[in-house]
Amino acid sequence: MPEAALTRFAGDWAALNLPETDRVGLAVSGGPDSCALLVLAAAHAPGQIAVATVDHGLRAQAADEARAVAALCADLCVPHHTLRIDLGGGSAIQARARAARYAALAGWARGQGLAALATAHHMDDQAETLTMRLNRGAGVRGLAGMRARAGVAGDPALPLLRPLLGWRRAELADVVAAAGVVAADDPSNQDTRFERVRVRFGLAGAAWLDPAGWAASAQHLAQADAALDWAAQRLFAQGWDDQQGRLAVPDGMPQALALRVLELVLQAMGATPVPRGAELARWHAALAAGQVATLAGLRGEGKGATWHFLRVPPHRAG
Repeated sequence: MPEAALTRFAGDWAALNLPETDRVGLAVSGGPDSCALLVLAAAHAPGQIAVATVDHGLRAQAADEARAVAALCADLCVPHHTLRIDLGGGSAIQARARAARYAALAGWARGQGLAALATAHHMDDQAETLTMRLNRGAGVRGLAGMRARAGVAGDPALPLLRPLLGWRRAELADVVAAAGVVAADDPSNQDTRFERVRVRFGLAGAAWLDPAGWAASAQHLAQADAALDWAAQRLFAQGWDDQQGRLAVPDGMPQALALRVLELVLQAMGATPVPRGAELARWHAALAAGQVATLAGLRGEGKGATWHFLRVPPHRAG
């Protein structure tokens, strides 16, 4: 293993600000990216990691790949578990597989007493994610991309770590080769029925695009996203009357801030999940126009500089 790669990874791991006593679960599929994460973490933080491989039951080869990861973990003296899930039939297989995978990994991490979960997402993954979100018209939050530290989908209190966001796919392949590891090749990564694969091939054909520049832009947008949250928290704290269910609205508050404040209103009044995007923007437009509008069981009415909110009892049939 090149010393330069280990030194670089040590800096990325340190940037996550993990206490040395915390144990971290690595999601390792057996592909080159996650195998690189495994060998780097095992070299840098021995005794601090455990590994899980998810077998989605979609390919016969998946069981062999899980056994290969288990063998690699045994060589590295790292605990390993295989998590088997059953997706059944139906459409949107990648989305359902992702949700089931994270649910299984979160349950495993909790059961093992692990402090966080880490994945091998890297700079090229970030570029693909930003492209997909641009195509959907994402705002500041979405275009901030994947964060080095976030919450696990479905279990946001469990930290999700991505220490490899500064690495290119080819660099991780070099790490695996230097370690003498033979990684698996998932054929679904070549299946153009899936949006991410189509985007990956498209980006590969546009050599003038620089994923490092995309990653830098995502970091700038993440800072803007944090600034909006910071300002919204303060406006909410200053203007929200929880007893009366009303919000003092500063004159000329920009829509970007108003939407964040309305998210906090929805949270305070128990909306689950909190709507975002177009439906939240429509609700804001109605309130700003002085109208009465309902969203997520919350009735709002814009009255000049004060907006009033009331929980609407759920409709009962019969």
